[in-house]
Amino acid sequence: VQLVESGGGLVQAGGSLRLSCATSGGTFTTYIMAWFRQAPGKEREFVAGMGSTIGTRSYKDSVRGRFTISRDNTTPTVYLQMTSLEPEDTARYYCAARSGSVIYTANGRYDYWGQGTQVFVSS
Repeated sequence: VQLVESGGGLVQAGGSLRLSCATSGGTFTTYIMAWFRQAPGKEREFVAGMGSTIGTRSYKDSVRGRFTISRDNTTPTVYLQMTSLEPEDTARYYCAARSGSVIYTANGRYDYWGQGTQVFVSS
């Protein structure tokens, strides 16, 4: 399974970005898809996850209401729409996938990873 992220960039606080993760290989509809992020000097942390069943989503508390994860099983691509961005959201964002039905927040639970896309939010 290959994951390729795109959509990162520089944005002012309060702005929006949409990240995309294009996938290939494997059976996309059977995967839990998630976004993680890692800021310099910090551990990689869970941001959002989505099950194969539409409506099953999980979010980090600090992004709930600002970020929305979605997926298009026909493309197949997973998205992260980010609004009301804050400087604290600055990080490298990674797409991840795992087989199964549970959205774990621990990065060790995910089998496949992209290379990441950088998001920088200026104050």
